[in-house]
Amino acid sequence: MLLTGNGKLGIYVHIPFCQSKCAYCDFYSFVPGGEEIFERYTAALCSHMAYYKDAAKDRTVDTVYIGGGTPTVLPVKLLCKILDSIKKNFRVSKTAEITIEANPATADKKIFSRLRRHGVNRVSIGLQSADRGELKALSRIHSREEFEECFKAARQAKIQSISVDLMFGIPLQTVESLLRSIDYVTRLRPEHISLYNLKIEQGTRFAKIRDTLSLPDEDTEYAMYEKAVSMLERRGYMQYEISNFAKEGKASRHNLRYWNCEEYLGFGPAAHSFFNNSRYSFVRNIERYIKGVENISDAAGITENLEEISGRAGMGEYLMLGMRLKKGISFREFYMKFGCDFREMYGQKLSFYIKHGYMRETGEGVALTPAGMFVSNYILSDILSFEDLNAVSPVSKF
Repeated sequence: MLLTGNGKLGIYVHIPFCQSKCAYCDFYSFVPGGEEIFERYTAALCSHMAYYKDAAKDRTVDTVYIGGGTPTVLPVKLLCKILDSIKKNFRVSKTAEITIEANPATADKKIFSRLRRHGVNRVSIGLQSADRGELKALSRIHSREEFEECFKAARQAKIQSISVDLMFGIPLQTVESLLRSIDYVTRLRPEHISLYNLKIEQGTRFAKIRDTLSLPDEDTEYAMYEKAVSMLERRGYMQYEISNFAKEGKASRHNLRYWNCEEYLGFGPAAHSFFNNSRYSFVRNIERYIKGVENISDAAGITENLEEISGRAGMGEYLMLGMRLKKGISFREFYMKFGCDFREMYGQKLSFYIKHGYMRETGEGVALTPAGMFVSNYILSDILSFEDLNAVSPVSKF
């Protein structure tokens, strides 16, 4: 069973460098000891892309996403070199969505203008909160004023689409302060807003001091989410995924690729790929990654978690990713992909969640309600059998 097959491909490039590691972050990223590693890492990325050139020659790249870390910590000339390498090694559509993440403290109009000339047409800016105390609690290195300068710089550089990241459930936050942050951001009129729930992950600084953090309780977190969804939709930002809201036609095409089980190639340490019906990632160690690319004939040395996605694993993956979308699961599409009836497999569980307002019938299938989205991990774990859960790869958390 092949989950994709439309001839399109996404490219993700991981830039693991940061000026400062945020206390809540569990992504593979670090503060470099010097700039000499920038050139080595860029060269490794470009070499790795060249290695995949023939394998991807029949695909057209229609989305590119450069994430981190903080991509804009890398000198802009090297970011442009990476963008040029993507175009050199892959067939990139003239209408491709090309996104780069930016921290407000590390980007300006000059940088954005140069990136735009190299094809970037979408920027994702990490604000997280418009409240000074909350930013400090998150150990963010920028102020609200610096964020606004960064946002306006992207506009002045004629970036076509801007996304802003916010968080809820963070230390010191209240329902009212979250809504003030949303009010502030929506008045700037970005095309897209992501709203993520803070999760305390093992290995982060927050995990070490969890007992000292002033965190909202679960009922308050739900009130935050419910009121935020409502406010965003009143302001013209339609929810299309658990954590994502957009003006009409401005949903992230690259992220939709993940949730629709479409192909993408990831480059860099800890980057994930779904290609030729297999899912895999690369080592979470930059030195091992660079050295592995230098000896690319031994690609297995940097590849981890290689798994063919078929059978029950394919079903579970389709369900766990597809149910993140507001449109939910299509019964017809499920049958076309897997040759079996979704309702016969999972119907008994669905009726309970529909009855209690956690799911809704869409006419084409089923989808989570906002209440269901808030507890989606629990619902999906309950719907999927033990065998299904062991078959699927880990997916992003809310």
